[in-house]
Amino acid sequence: MNRKITGAINGAVAAASYGMNPLFALPMYAAGVGVNSVLFYRYAIAVVLYGFWIKLFKKDSLKITLKEFFPLLFLGLFFSASSLTLFMAFHYIEAGIACTILFVYPLFVAVIMALFFKEKVTKTTIAAILLTFAGIALLYKGKPGSSLNIHGVAIVLASALLYALYIVGVKNIKPVKHMKPDKLSFYVMLFGLLLYIVNLKFCTELQIIDKPFLWLCTFGLALFPTIISLETITISIKLIGSTTTAILGALEPLTAIFFGVMFFHEHLTLRIILGVALILTGVILVITRKRIKSA
Repeated sequence: MNRKITGAINGAVAAASYGMNPLFALPMYAAGVGVNSVLFYRYAIAVVLYGFWIKLFKKDSLKITLKEFFPLLFLGLFFSASSLTLFMAFHYIEAGIACTILFVYPLFVAVIMALFFKEKVTKTTIAAILLTFAGIALLYKGKPGSSLNIHGVAIVLASALLYALYIVGVKNIKPVKHMKPDKLSFYVMLFGLLLYIVNLKFCTELQIIDKPFLWLCTFGLALFPTIISLETITISIKLIGSTTTAILGALEPLTAIFFGVMFFHEHLTLRIILGVALILTGVILVITRKRIKSA
């Protein structure tokens, strides 16, 4: 299997798993668990599980140098701050709308790569972004007569920018660009956890979870949108680049549609089918594209 296909598969898995955030987070909110406590459990469990996996099964070294320490610290804080702002936005606007707005991050990635790393934006890339944007717009489903909360939108845009900076950093920061994906992902989780420890005043304000179902939700958050998503997105970025990986993120809303149809008895409408078709067209365009220089 060549690098492009492997990278595309990992990018698709990363998008689908990251799109599962609301599935596990919203039941915890409904039970009264606060944002920082939810994310603390998510990252803490992920660090423990992934650390054991790397040391006991993969038997890889987790040693890092001082030169690698600070880039990993900043990447961890960018990623965790992106999670924090997205989860905060769920309190102001519907989760589906928040995840839809979050998809501006591929545009942020493309702009950052073009402005600061001189990456040429091809006609194919622009077409793919426009197609996926159009598809996302068709998937948007707000309540009749509802208006978007500006504060919530601003928080989601901040989340998108932080996520874009993380994606760009993984590919372009020299001390970590050639680091093994599992080691990089582990330290991103570990350093990301620091943000929630501080926000919870060194865990003195941590809410205790006492229901088995909520523990299942925390393990779901740790496994799917954290461990699996981080590992696969890192592999994808290293194989096919930041911009292409970001565009593959259009598959995230499809995760919500899948769970909605399978578990919540939502119906597939013509509008949703057209939206899915546009997104898949954009993704296929990215995967099969040739390097056509932009005029």
